[in-house]
Amino acid sequence: MKRREFICVLGSIASGFWPRRRTIIVAMAAMVLLPIEVSGAAWLSDLFKSSSKQDKSPRQGKPPKHVTSPKPATLARRAASPKRQTAKLAALGPVRLNPAALKPVAARCDPSKFRIVLDVGHTAESEGAISARNVAEFDFNLRLAKRIEEKLKAEGFAETRLLLTEGKARHSLVKRVAAANNLRADLFLSIHHDSVPNKFLEDWEFEGRKSHFSDRFSGYSVFVSRNNPDFKTSLSFAELIGKEMKAQGLDYARQYSQAIMGRYQHPLLNKETGVYSYDKLIVLRKTRMAAALLEAGSIINRDEELKMSSPERRDIISSGVTAAVKEFCEPRWGILGPL
Repeated sequence: MKRREFICVLGSIASGFWPRRRTIIVAMAAMVLLPIEVSGAAWLSDLFKSSSKQDKSPRQGKPPKHVTSPKPATLARRAASPKRQTAKLAALGPVRLNPAALKPVAARCDPSKFRIVLDVGHTAESEGAISARNVAEFDFNLRLAKRIEEKLKAEGFAETRLLLTEGKARHSLVKRVAAANNLRADLFLSIHHDSVPNKFLEDWEFEGRKSHFSDRFSGYSVFVSRNNPDFKTSLSFAELIGKEMKAQGLDYARQYSQAIMGRYQHPLLNKETGVYSYDKLIVLRKTRMAAALLEAGSIINRDEELKMSSPERRDIISSGVTAAVKEFCEPRWGILGPL
């Protein structure tokens, strides 16, 4: 049923009411059913005016006056007048819209086109930290990054890219930043596993080989750089990761905000989710997209190393990262869950 027909029906229903009230009912229905800005919307004002004249005539015993049709010049002026585009009711006052309602709706994220680069921390030539059981951090990073890639692609993020570079430490950092920028990624996530400053290390032997450990600290941590060109978005993404890690039952490493860490001390940006700033880190400040670094857990802690080596822990972390990416891409998912 068209809107004007519906209004006519309401008018018929209201026929038993006093004429003035009948007009108000029809006008209020028109306000609800018609858009605020329509061509010729001033007919509502005319409705009040004409109704008022019709109501008064019978009560005063006077015959209705002859109504002449508007002249062509008058019609032309009305069509040209921009004020006729906004309905204003003399009885109810001007209709105002919430400015927020006028803002364009943000484009929906398409997971199939959304590109996240998973940077495998370190290289085969520059392996990073060595675990309590003499396993290179690079091996931990690669296994976890591959599992995250699998999870993201299974959830429809087909453009996920695994970033592997070669060479020594600093040279490889420059290469991975250039590669990520050339890929025009929407997000950059660097995967790492944690250790401790040398002053906290203790000696022990594992399978007949000398090694080092520190059971003093454990937990994940997330880092962002305030020098990243899109720091606010980076921080939002990092907080989503931290929130999901926490939801998976994991605790974050708290030592980075402590003075005992010396030059490895970093400001804690969110004490609930374990997000820190690491402003000078090349992969976070030189990438041209939102970027975060995840230290998935401590491999120098003997108990946590065993957990980080297990497929179960990799599944927990990769599920958390995938949930964070999905919520970043489509915030509605974080509220309602997958549809």
